[in-house]
Formats: sequence, C-alpha cells, structure tokens
Amino acid sequence: PVVENAGLVQVLADLCVVLLLFFVGLELSLDQLFSNRVGFARAGAMDVGISLPVGFALGLAFGFTWLEAAFIALIVFNSSTVSIAKSLIDLELIANPESDEILGVIVIEDILTALGFAVLSVFLVGGAFSIAQSVLFLVVLLAAAYYGSGVLGRLFTTDSAELFLLGVGAVVAGAGLTVGVSEAVAAFLVGTAFGRTSHTERLAVPVRDLFAAMFFLVVGLQTNPGVVADVLGFVLVASVVTTSGQLGEWILAGRAYGLDRHRSIRFGCALTPRGEFSLVIAAFLATAGTTPRFLETIPAFTVRYVLVTSILGTILVRSADSVSTLLFCRR
Repeated sequence: PVVENAGLVQVLADLCVVLLLFFVGLELSLDQLFSNRVGFARAGAMDVGISLPVGFALGLAFGFTWLEAAFIALIVFNSSTVSIAKSLIDLELIANPESDEILGVIVIEDILTALGFAVLSVFLVGGAFSIAQSVLFLVVLLAAAYYGSGVLGRLFTTDSAELFLLGVGAVVAGAGLTVGVSEAVAAFLVGTAFGRTSHTERLAVPVRDLFAAMFFLVVGLQTNPGVVADVLGFVLVASVVTTSGQLGEWILAGRAYGLDRHRSIRFGCALTPRGEFSLVIAAFLATAGTTPRFLETIPAFTVRYVLVTSILGTILVRSADSVSTLLFCRR
C-alpha cells in the first residue's frame, strides 16, 4: 500500500466524515423545510414508500441479511447534496421554479437518512435502550438546530476558519460518541444549525472543497479493489433499477408539486445521483462492521454505485430537456 499507517488513515477518515457532513448540513435550509412542510412531507412519504423498499428488496434478492439489506436501502435512498447543488449552479438552473423543490427534497432525504443511519448503526453495537437514546439525542439536536442557531453563533464566534472547524468537529464528535450516535449524523444536524448563522459560510467555504476531496480520497484508501468482481453485477442491477424507479418517482412528485411535464422530468433527473451520505455509511461499515460483507462487500458496492449514479445523474440532468422532448414526441 502507498499509505502504510492504518491508524493515521482512520483518524483522517473520521475527521473528514465529520467535516463533510457538517458542510452538507450548512447547505440545507430548515426554514424552507418548515415553510413548505406539507409538500415536502408528501414527497418524503413517496420517497420512503418507493425507494427504501426497492433498495431493501434488492439487498435481499442478492442474498444479504435483513440488516445488511437495510443499510443497502439507505445507501441507494439518499441523493447527493453536493453533486445536485453543483449541477444546478453550473447549469444556471438554481433560480428555476423546480430548484426549491429539489433542494427541499434533499433536506427531507438527508434528515431521514441521518435518523435511519443512527438507528441501524446502533443495531451493530447496542440494544433497544441505545436506539431510544440515540433518537432522543438527534431530536434534541434537530430542535437546537432550528431554535438555537443564535446561541451557537455566539459561542463559536471567531475569525479563524481552522479554530472554528476543529472546535465544531471536536464538540460534535465528542457529543455524538458519548451518547452513542454516529459523529457523522451529529455533524450533519449541527451543520444545519450553523447554516442559519451569519458568519459561518465565510469561515467554511475556503476549506469546504478541500475536506470534500480528502474525504473521497480516504474512502478510496479504505476500499479493497479485490472485491470489484464480486459486486459488479449487483452494482449494475442496482444502478438500473434504482435510477429508473427514482426517476419515475420524482417525475410523479414533480407533477404533484404543480410543475409542468418538462420541469417534472428535470426535477426527476436532478435527483438521481447518489453521493456523500452513502459513502459516509460505507466508511462507517468499513470500520464498525462485524462481517466480511459489512467490512468489504457493501463498502465496495457503495463506492462503485455512487460513481455510476453520479455519472449517470450528471448526464441525465444535462440532457433533461432532450429526454423530455423525446418522451413527448413519442406521445
């Protein structure tokens, strides 16, 4: 191996996971979520009712246990905040009517994934009491994110981006690990709180892309390329099935939001990439897993699945108007 110090890689991985999910939380708007809670609740129910069962059924069909299949369902469920936001900005679609709905759905997915991840991770290390404790801690964090952002902003007032990020990372990781919740999930929810403060973006933006790149590098370092052949068929089947299902699901959701047919297809195409939260789950399993499938097979599947869906999603969102025209011409 190029990097022989496994301990150093693990510490770097933990730090990158905390900061990446903190940055993802910064991008999400709880105000937007609560202002349109009825529409987003409808979309979230549709997402949970279709995407999660499809992912769970795929896992069982390929011989995974129910717990392994549940983690796979979460991995294929969550859209990539970073990829989607970047695509909307690069293609100058961020001001379009469907962008608010797209970003709102991402908020719903990330919160549901965070809660699901917290519960499932406890099954690997704890019992029913730990699950209840973890859920309570996350509910308290979510409430603090919405109502306590002003207090957090005053507590972490500094002009140093390094001190700010390392301070937040230490507090988040320490609180999460003390209670028994994944530090990544805690970081995500704390990020949503800091996203409502005035000075955080100025401190975080200069190093956000650096830590995002480091995170993906560390995920690659922890992935065993020797299991590629074992998961290739599963990756291809999962990519086709989940992308098709989610594309149809979100086109229907777009119509429910009142978008016209062209914008509904763009809405569906934009939400197809999978990304950072899926890789965070894979990184967790690679270190906390209790079986070879948790330690190697699912992380290897996740890395390749995210790669395929990211490329496919980018192509779809850039070609959404052509896809829409083709579909309507056939009608």
